[in-house]
Amino acid sequence: MKNQRQAKILELITTRQVETQEQLLALLEAEGIHTTQATISRDVKELRIVKELTGLGTYRYTTADNAVTGNFSTRLHTIFRESVTSLDYAQNIVVIRTLPGLASAAGSALDAMSLSAVVGTLAGDDTLIVIMRDSNTAASFCGEIKNLLN
Repeated sequence: MKNQRQAKILELITTRQVETQEQLLALLEAEGIHTTQATISRDVKELRIVKELTGLGTYRYTTADNAVTGNFSTRLHTIFRESVTSLDYAQNIVVIRTLPGLASAAGSALDAMSLSAVVGTLAGDDTLIVIMRDSNTAASFCGEIKNLLN
């Protein structure tokens, strides 16, 4: 039972944006795994699960092994924040303007953030195209990025 629960925890934190133990508990309950918050707390410790800052300024659970990737993502996030000069969207396509030569770095930063709403990115010299899942997601993404840049 413990191994199954811990395997499900690892699956959930890699496939979803899990921010709290309470959220993790609810997700486990939805999967038919009944447990307590104290047990989840012990599992988090045993599995070496840590919280990392996402590219959108929120936190999410990840394994400690991914912490190195998280540090890389944080550096790329800084590059993204410092390179973007403007952004706008048309339907499900977001156009991001950067300082000359930095569109590729901004694209790498977005890719490293592993945002589920982003289908893909394409970078030129100073322009980055981001294909989103739909127009509502593109509008929301633009709003979040504009807030992040301020």
